Amino acid sequence: MTKPRPQDVFDGRRLPLRAGRCGLLVIDAQNWVMDEDNRHPRPEFYAATRGHVIGNIANLIHAARGHGVEVIYTVMENFTENGRDRSLDYKLSGFFIPKGSRDAKVIDALAPGGDEMVIPKTSSSLFNSTNFEYLVRNIGLDTIMVAGFLTDQCVDHTIRDGADRGFHMICVSDACATDTHARHEAALNAFKGYCRMETTKSLLAAMNEDFAR
Repeated sequence: MTKPRPQDVFDGRRLPLRAGRCGLLVIDAQNWVMDEDNRHPRPEFYAATRGHVIGNIANLIHAARGHGVEVIYTVMENFTENGRDRSLDYKLSGFFIPKGSRDAKVIDALAPGGDEMVIPKTSSSLFNSTNFEYLVRNIGLDTIMVAGFLTDQCVDHTIRDGADRGFHMICVSDACATDTHARHEAALNAFKGYCRMETTKSLLAAMNEDFAR
């Protein structure tokens, strides 16, 4: 006797992309993260970000805008002057980014468009300290393409949380970075079961192919 077939059967994690249902989330691409003078030394991170990652994110943003894909940014930023609203983890980690400060702004190379959302957060996953989920469900998004920093912290946590909340999560592996290449690769390997993995090149090709249908 043939066993009943599950209602939803998928071949892997490659689902068709639909422009009106996709969002590009750019995580923590802000001045505080990119300030080499005020952050602890991490030469591999800055070599990767300035070498190819920022350029890849810029290409994704350009393509997303061209296809009508919602581009959303999140940045670490206090809601209060003294930072009392921050998570315990942020307090213990010494993360203090004043509200409205230059440190809280997205870097110029990836500047948001006039009607694109920039959502401040005080936790690793913006699902936990913002109304991101409420907003994107209002817009009608079910697929979140993720780029930004850091691969083994905020990117990791966001992808896992998004998957648990029923979103089709896509990690753009060469549009993310963390302190070292080894940590970056270890993180990708650790959370790959929660998302679809793409490179910038492969995701751009998928958008061109799927959105043309």
